[in-house]
Amino acid sequence: MQGSSRILVEETVPSSTHSPLEDGVSFEQLITIASLSDPNKPKYQAIADDLAQSIVAGQFAVGEKLPPQRDLALRLGVTAGTISRAYASLERQGLASARVGDGTYVRAVDPRTPSPDAAPLSLPIDLAHNVAIPTEDALALKRAFETLSLDHEVLKQVVSYQPEAGLMRHRHAGAQWLQRFGTSGQASRVMVTHGAQHGLACVLRTLARPGETVLTESLSYPGLQALARSMRLQLIGVEMDADGMVPQALERAAKTYDTKFMYCSPSLHNPTGSTMPIARREAIAAVARRCNLWVMEDCVHAAAQASPLPALSTWLPDRSFLLSSFSKVIAPGLRVGFLEAAPEWLDKLAGSIRADSWMVAPLMPEIASHWIHSGELDHLIGLQRQAIAERLHVAKAALSGLDFQSDHDYPLLWMPLPEPWRAGQFAAALRHAGVLVRTADHFAVGRSAAPHAIRISLNSPATLEQLTSGLTVLKNLLDGPPTASMDP
Repeated sequence: MQGSSRILVEETVPSSTHSPLEDGVSFEQLITIASLSDPNKPKYQAIADDLAQSIVAGQFAVGEKLPPQRDLALRLGVTAGTISRAYASLERQGLASARVGDGTYVRAVDPRTPSPDAAPLSLPIDLAHNVAIPTEDALALKRAFETLSLDHEVLKQVVSYQPEAGLMRHRHAGAQWLQRFGTSGQASRVMVTHGAQHGLACVLRTLARPGETVLTESLSYPGLQALARSMRLQLIGVEMDADGMVPQALERAAKTYDTKFMYCSPSLHNPTGSTMPIARREAIAAVARRCNLWVMEDCVHAAAQASPLPALSTWLPDRSFLLSSFSKVIAPGLRVGFLEAAPEWLDKLAGSIRADSWMVAPLMPEIASHWIHSGELDHLIGLQRQAIAERLHVAKAALSGLDFQSDHDYPLLWMPLPEPWRAGQFAAALRHAGVLVRTADHFAVGRSAAPHAIRISLNSPATLEQLTSGLTVLKNLLDGPPTASMDP
């Protein structure tokens, strides 16, 4: 099977006994003082760039294990999160691969890879990450702080403890927000979370036990896959078509695996961008009722839609958990979301929050609630839609003649690759040309073969010029046939 993450693991060789540390060269010495002191470059990127140059220069043996993240963080005087991001950058460049529970290892480097000084290693054009396009979020935050600073009662509340399910006014704001997806608007059904990922973790911890099975689309959210690994849950991919999850396949899987859990993204599915029509939603809801499935529904990307279709939860109000956040439509740093469920579940879910973090910090929900009530949130989402439309226009012009799937409110493209291209091969060639994308196997569930396709993120490049350049490189590469030197 072709693809990025699994291929990277399979291609690494057993760890070498050779180590730069044994030769008297410390990992700290490979991170230059000049790089770490550069105010224009994040520390994680400086560390990643220096390690990348050292790998390409042969200062690390193929298959060699990089230092544990906490150890290297201590040596360099940075946080473990900084090292984690640096190692993730090396993985994206194809220079390292992570083995779950084991560590990060150096990959073999093709001798035809550009030199360490070449731009692709230090400044790739990122069409891989899915992030909100910056608009006026920083200005809106400034305005919110100015308004909130005048209310001393609010200021006292946001630095105090709050109920695990959230302050009631925040829950009311969340219920108002979720009505755009056809929900009841009842605050008694809504709780505050640190975002959709946190909400999903709370639901899984509350409902599922290690060893149990969760059904999801055959291509699904990587965050779900990470949670399943950490909670020792089995994920089973369900067949999809152009309208999303296939009802007959869902019913077969529910009976075959005797499970009671499913997760899906009916609107603007990540990565394909598909949206279930009403008839398909009704059919999926009918299967869920017949098979007694608890449905975890992700509506994060659907928040960008001007007129979202009703959520599945509107057909399954007592058997569903609707997950939302603002990370993809406003700003990734706005770590707040709202989870809607039957009221009898909220106390149990609140128990998971209490065990995790005691409560959701009130400041972010206060900002989100202020934006919802003032209309600022609708304004910011409107700006996000404008930015998406602008980037889609650029993409359609740059990729003219190529087949891909897109949606007018969605900043991601799904592109099946033409023969004879293979996903891992194409991503490697594109990476060597200085452009990053996601291959289908990043989203593939289980051991089923992933399609030879890529997801292109239009929202990650900082400028339209960068976006145009990256897409032009991609188009030019596809216009020519693959060669043996392009194998990953």
